[in-house]
Amino acid sequence: MEQNSKQLLEAQIRECYGRVVWSHKTQEKCADIILKRNNLLKWAQIILSTLTTTGLVATIFGDVVWVKITSAIVSAILLLLNTYLKSKDLGAIAQQHSNAASDIWNVRESYLSMLTDLKMDDVNIETIRKKRDKLQEGLASIYKGSPRTISKAYKEATKALKLNEEMTFSDEEIDCFLPVELRKIKK
Repeated sequence: MEQNSKQLLEAQIRECYGRVVWSHKTQEKCADIILKRNNLLKWAQIILSTLTTTGLVATIFGDVVWVKITSAIVSAILLLLNTYLKSKDLGAIAQQHSNAASDIWNVRESYLSMLTDLKMDDVNIETIRKKRDKLQEGLASIYKGSPRTISKAYKEATKALKLNEEMTFSDEEIDCFLPVELRKIKK
C-alpha cells in the first residue's frame, strides 16, 4: 500500500511540476512580449512627435497644404496612441509578469526538490503531502495576483521548451559549471 501511495503521489507531483514549468516560461515570455510592445510604442510616440513637430515648423515657414494635412493626420494618430498608453502601463504589466515568473520559479524548484526527495526513499509520505499542499496554496496565491498571459506567450513558451529545450541540460553542459571534483563526466 505504501509503495502504491508513493507512486500516485509522485505522479501527481510530476504533473504539477510540468504545469509549473509551463506557467513559469509563459509568464517570462509574456513579460518579454509586452516589454517589446511597450518599447515599440514608445518609439512610435517619438517618431510621430517628431513628424508632428516637423510639420508644424514647416507650416510656420511655408504654406504647403499637403504638409498641413499630413501633420494633422500624424497628430491625430499620436493622440490615439497617447490615449491608449495613458490607460495601459505596459511597463508595469511586463514587470508584473516578470514578478510572477520569479515567484513561480521558486515553486518550480520546490516541486523538483520534492521529486528528488521521493526518489531518495527515506522520506515520509505525509511530510511530502504537507509540502505539496503548502506549495499548491502558495501557487494559487501567485496565480491570483498575476496578470493573465496572452496566447502568443504560450506559443513562444512551447517553442522555448519543446524546440529550444530551454529547461534541459546535457551532462556536459552542467559539468561546465561545476568544479572538476563534482563533474559527472571525468575527462
